[in-house]
Amino acid sequence: MWQSVNACVDVVLSGVKLLEALGLEPGDGKNHAVLNSRQDLKEAFTHFMEKGAAAERFFSNAESFHHIARIASEYPGAQLYVGGNAALIGQKLATNPDLKILLCGPVGPKLHELLDDNVVVPPESMQERDEFHLILEYQAGEEWGQVRAPNANRFIFSHDLSNGALNMLEVFVSSLDEFQPDLVVLSGLHMMEGQSKEMRQRRLMEAVASISDIPTDIPIHLELASMTDQDFMSNIMHQVFPLVNSIGLNEQELLFLTQSASGPHASLASWSGVPDVGVVSDILFWILKEHGKTTERASDLTRIHFHTLAYHILVTVDGYWGNQVAAVAAGARAAGTQACATETIDTSKVFLKAPLEFVTSQIEAPSKISLNPDEPVVHWHREGISFHFTPVLVCKDPVRTVGLGDAISAEGLLYSEVYPQ
Repeated sequence: MWQSVNACVDVVLSGVKLLEALGLEPGDGKNHAVLNSRQDLKEAFTHFMEKGAAAERFFSNAESFHHIARIASEYPGAQLYVGGNAALIGQKLATNPDLKILLCGPVGPKLHELLDDNVVVPPESMQERDEFHLILEYQAGEEWGQVRAPNANRFIFSHDLSNGALNMLEVFVSSLDEFQPDLVVLSGLHMMEGQSKEMRQRRLMEAVASISDIPTDIPIHLELASMTDQDFMSNIMHQVFPLVNSIGLNEQELLFLTQSASGPHASLASWSGVPDVGVVSDILFWILKEHGKTTERASDLTRIHFHTLAYHILVTVDGYWGNQVAAVAAGARAAGTQACATETIDTSKVFLKAPLEFVTSQIEAPSKISLNPDEPVVHWHREGISFHFTPVLVCKDPVRTVGLGDAISAEGLLYSEVYPQ
């Protein structure tokens, strides 16, 4: 039995086609922390499309957002899916017939209809109206005006107040006794960025209190997502990380994390191309060294599952987790099959983007590693912390990019063994 919190309906469509349907002309890109208008939406989308990077933003104007959401959901070819990191992880796990999932996000009528039969929703989580998140996709090489996307990705935005206030967290914790899960999956903290600073800080403290109420023998996984407020990220790192056993994140979130806390390589403004394995490893090592479990520190954090398009790394503090080779390989397999919408990896539809050799650190004396196709999962060790690296067979023409990180994390968790302490 598994349990998760935060849920919505994803409306997935071509970003360029939606912007054209809204009567917007191509122009220069510009990053906005919060979207206040259609113009902001166009500029932010263009900015990230040009980089080929994933991002997620809050749209502040409710009326304007609902108008855009209506146009998007009625657009020919737009697809509606289960959304929200926790719901997506739950939905992925629910494909396993032996698992029961309790989902405590705000569930409206459309989302309820889309959920797998193995996903149980408590009555307190039902609401009259769905929370819509708009997922604007673009393909590799797609052009809009002067901009050309280097790879396929997506830009997400919403005006989501229920998930933003983490309204369901207390419902979630109160249902623990009855449901008795084997694992708790949390996500949606990033949604609080749409709240005022005071409200956000108050809800974060309440979230910390709720998470602290979860019995210590139930492992907790936190899935991170795109954020823009460094102070808030830093608060999450100091207040929430020590309460969870595991976190999942991508290259954007990893870089933002180190920038927010002046960690290693914090001066790096953005990744260019495939993120350097040595740099990524240094930051992952620092997170577990600074915020993870040690003999002196009362933290529960002992596992990080990092995913980027070309490769994944599973990092664990020794003595707490097993089966890492299978777990990291399962996550990579899920990335290849889900993006291409195939049951198994179809070698004609995928390619290798990972570096064939790399160094394991850019700070300490590194070892140089060359990939061996017969044993694709590489293992190395650094001061009581194990790294398991796998290349990913990347889908050439992805059918769907949204929810990939969640599928990767879900699969990795399913194959992970937790050692009883």
